[in-house]
Amino acid sequence: MDNFFDLTGKVAVVTGASSGLGADAALAYAKAGADVALLARRVEKLDEVKAEIEKTGRKVVTAACDVTNEESVKAAIDKVLETFGHIDILLNNAGIAVRGGVDSMTVEDWDKSFDTNVKGIFLASKYVVPHMKEKGYGKIVNIASINAVVADKFDVFIRHSYNSSKAAVVGLTRGMAASYARYGITVNAIGPALFESEMTSGTLFKSEDFLKSYNMANPAGRPGNRGELNGTVLYLSSDASSYVQGQFIIVDGGSALV
Repeated sequence: MDNFFDLTGKVAVVTGASSGLGADAALAYAKAGADVALLARRVEKLDEVKAEIEKTGRKVVTAACDVTNEESVKAAIDKVLETFGHIDILLNNAGIAVRGGVDSMTVEDWDKSFDTNVKGIFLASKYVVPHMKEKGYGKIVNIASINAVVADKFDVFIRHSYNSSKAAVVGLTRGMAASYARYGITVNAIGPALFESEMTSGTLFKSEDFLKSYNMANPAGRPGNRGELNGTVLYLSSDASSYVQGQFIIVDGGSALV
């Protein structure tokens, strides 16, 4: 039987690859046989991830990339194509979470959320999709959030710009999927619940009251562990999901059930 999860010969581009879920996914791609391009603003952090991937024997390239800046994105994608000659997978992982409700946050913070979480996907896709259309093949995976559909009343978790921007990611995913399916490109989104990462370790994981409430409400009784998102990422990035299009898969231990 064919191994539908085998990524040998594929090239995967990961934005926001310097730490957390992005770094984990990049290493998972390499272990599945793909060569990997690591994109992020902090090049020094990318070097650490690059060293881990090189241990797998796969090829890896890094590129400084601010996903909110079109010139930066274009230069990074050009570097990937010059290095590998093709791109098969794009994981749009770069994202930020700005705390605050509409009655308290600044316009600048609101715009910052949408610039990174939504415009970042638009710009990376803008320079990858034409290449995928020409090839007649591509797998695009957008990291949204459970908070696209689930909100929270706790002060530590009030992030209205995050809710809104991640819901926009789901809408963008569906639109792209419908438009590009005819070119052999699948576009899907993942909605992680709470995972410990650089973004959450300094905020949500510091609140014992929040974690206690979260664990009580979550059927699994805990946040996600490192690596538990990788299976879904690999599924949507491989031929195992060749007929899966425009879906939003929530990975949450059951949080959205209650």
